[in-house]
Amino acid sequence: MLIRDVRPDEYATVGELVVDVYRSIIPGLDGYAGELRDVGGRIDAGVLVWVAEVDGVLAGTVSYVPRPGPYAEFGDPRGAGIRMLAVLPGFQGRGIGEALVRACLERARADARERVYLDTTQWMETAQRLYRRIGFVRAPQLDWEPAPGVMLTAYVYELTAAPGS
Repeated sequence: MLIRDVRPDEYATVGELVVDVYRSIIPGLDGYAGELRDVGGRIDAGVLVWVAEVDGVLAGTVSYVPRPGPYAEFGDPRGAGIRMLAVLPGFQGRGIGEALVRACLERARADARERVYLDTTQWMETAQRLYRRIGFVRAPQLDWEPAPGVMLTAYVYELTAAPGS
């Protein structure tokens, strides 16, 4: 498996990958699909978008938000964020999601961030188990509802508290 920056010729493919994975998990995704597809917009805003490539196939992706800004779901000036983690169903269970999350944590350390934030939904139970296993801690005070009936569940990873992870 190779984790690397997404290339401009892959933006549409990666956007559809995220939409397809999320659509299989989250009911009523349509209002959010445009944002998920907008890989170029994220990159233009300073977000890093990485892909996991397995045997020449784009198997997964993640967006790393290096600081507060238009794609940040946090306001902490010492924080970073993880958004839009998605792994194609045929590649799930192979450690790809974990490798993408750990790449974000490594980058956050290199960027001298103190913590990493992410939000997930009640429908993403497998992802929540992954986050807890890696060391993310629930932060219910940061939960929020972007649309009626869609509650985002917040997690935080303290980089200063877990230097060896």
